[in-house]
Amino acid sequence: MIFKYTILAIALTMISCDAKINHKNKTTAKAEKVSDSLVASRKVIQSKNALENQPTPAADNIQQWIALFKGRNVAVVSNQTSVVRSSVKNNKTNWDEPEVVTYTHLVDTLLSRGVLVKKVFAPEHGFRGTADAGASIKDGIDSKTGLPIISLYGSNKKPTEEQLADVDIVIFDIQDVGARFYTYISTLHYVMEACSRLDKKVVVLDRPNPNGHYIDGPILEPAHKSFVGMHPVPVVHGMTIGEYAQMINGERWLEYGLKCDLMVLKMNNYRRTDYYSLPIKPSPNLPNDQAINLYPSLCFFEGTDISVGRGTEMQFQIYGSPVLAKYRDFSFTPTPNEGAKRPLHNGKKCFGVDLRSYPKLDQINLDFLIDAYAKAPSKKNFFNSFFTNLAGTENLQKQIEAGMTASEIRASWENDLKAYDVMRQPYLLY
Repeated sequence: MIFKYTILAIALTMISCDAKINHKNKTTAKAEKVSDSLVASRKVIQSKNALENQPTPAADNIQQWIALFKGRNVAVVSNQTSVVRSSVKNNKTNWDEPEVVTYTHLVDTLLSRGVLVKKVFAPEHGFRGTADAGASIKDGIDSKTGLPIISLYGSNKKPTEEQLADVDIVIFDIQDVGARFYTYISTLHYVMEACSRLDKKVVVLDRPNPNGHYIDGPILEPAHKSFVGMHPVPVVHGMTIGEYAQMINGERWLEYGLKCDLMVLKMNNYRRTDYYSLPIKPSPNLPNDQAINLYPSLCFFEGTDISVGRGTEMQFQIYGSPVLAKYRDFSFTPTPNEGAKRPLHNGKKCFGVDLRSYPKLDQINLDFLIDAYAKAPSKKNFFNSFFTNLAGTENLQKQIEAGMTASEIRASWENDLKAYDVMRQPYLLY
């Protein structure tokens, strides 16, 4: 599967910046420095039917909500996925011809409509969306607009009182992928928490969840709360980011049980069971639909000695390790590239499994993990401490070490998943 933006060769100055990205093992994953432009306009040809069958993210419905922000001081939490889609006929005399779709960054769109944008907050991977997972991101200034770009990843994960002093409303518009350990929902939590203490309004522009067609995985236990898992939800939570924001508020998960002044702007034509292809990759190492679908299953390997393809062009579509040479013919060699300056097993030939053509998943596949553990020559060194953070519980590692099957492990989640499904119902919008 490929993203729609590969339908046409695209001249793209990376969204929100003029960083020149070289996908041949060079990286510009530096600190947030001065950018040349926030403009993210690019054109894609799409058929009329394709457009009609797609959900409309809230950002695209700008005419319906732009008046909410006129005369207000606004901050925007955004990255390269924060775009507004518009379409025009390629051939006005032939309505059967494909339409030309243009994506423009939300910040540029707001400024062009006269909204008083004061600053931009950026999540993990930075405003460009090119920084390594876990890499510290520095603040910066956009050279075109002069807007401050403030990092919410690293030491400053929550907007400060000073940073919000000149702001009335915070707009949150970031594409999520529906996995608990994907940190954009943690950034959402901290933004809501900061705003709740200062009586600032948060407006979430809702977007589709490409993994919204199921819920699965162990529920996070409070003892294992971290930035890769802050709430008692399963690994795959099955909610849009707007629905998730409502759940954070409704379940009183913010500090001291505070509630945020929250507004969620809904999408049109969204059904969580429908297939949805993201027009822009949500982070450097989720390059396409296949990677996004496999991510909830393969991310557990990030807490092991098994590579998930960081440092290749097949991230989260393959997995392997030098120690599996005895069992696997497929091989790859990680080297530094965009989003992976120091990939696991850098420069070493890894042997493993190619999942690029694997059927679409509608549940977490534990067999990948169980099989790799069974074949690993050193069981003692297979897991590292980060695995428990990802799993949200110590039980999953213990179950795998005990030789339990995938179905046996899944059965242990069943009651908790049923209870979670009941809990989330009041917050569902679609």
